Amino acid sequence: MIPASFEYHRPRSVQEALALLATHGDGARVVAGGHSLVPMMKLRMARPDHLVDLQELAELRQIRSETGYLVIGAMTTQHELIGSELLAAKCPILRETSLLIADPQVRYCGTLGGNVANGDPGNDMPAVMMVLAASYRIAGAGGERQVAARDFYRGTFATALQEGEILTEIRIPVLAAGHGYAYEKQKRKVGDYATAAAAVVLSRTGGKCTAASVALTNVADTPLFAADAGAALVGTALDAKAIAQAVRLAQKIARPSPDGRGPADFRTHVAGVMVRRAIERAAGRAA
Repeated sequence: MIPASFEYHRPRSVQEALALLATHGDGARVVAGGHSLVPMMKLRMARPDHLVDLQELAELRQIRSETGYLVIGAMTTQHELIGSELLAAKCPILRETSLLIADPQVRYCGTLGGNVANGDPGNDMPAVMMVLAASYRIAGAGGERQVAARDFYRGTFATALQEGEILTEIRIPVLAAGHGYAYEKQKRKVGDYATAAAAVVLSRTGGKCTAASVALTNVADTPLFAADAGAALVGTALDAKAIAQAVRLAQKIARPSPDGRGPADFRTHVAGVMVRRAIERAAGRAA
């Protein structure tokens, strides 16, 4: 279908973009890569009067290291995440996850900020940001603020972003050297959303797990941080019993809806399989 008519704006700075949002209020929508919003506009599920395109904002397209953090601009594409030597060395789960998102054509245009900001429970990066303890820097007319990824998601397409605000960058605490990581995703075909997926980051010393985080994708109205599942692994040797308990605790919080990917109980089962695989692969990678 063809979208309803709208006025198109291409600001050259964050401040200009914020001014446009302030001027046009709830009639304006921000577009980054466009892979979520544009299809909704074609289906007339979204009908913005003004489209504010962030493609010209080079200030939001960067990957850098700061003391204690990795900082990624919101307009950085999945393709750029895959090619970053800094992220490959310091945060390889981002490359692994990016390679599982859609297909190369989408990854050349799709942005990290768009993936984490629009509140689609099927997007892959939000769960990864949860296990990484990332935070989002948000700019608005009243200044800047930061929101933890674990506190950002409120419901389907509902987030902590307020009217007139833009997510500008993602901040990730530097992970311990030798950490283990994995993102496991089951999908029907290339380019599809996950039937269920799981992100895991963990560390271990002397054969014992010293820290673990687990999060789930597309098995509820929001990405899910499975705090109890991660806690169940800490202090264990990551043996079969400990992993089975973590799987049960992760499945306990899953609330998938039945859809074309399968009935709810099947998707919950798949979530457990993904959690188990992710824990085992992360454990194998942990020094």
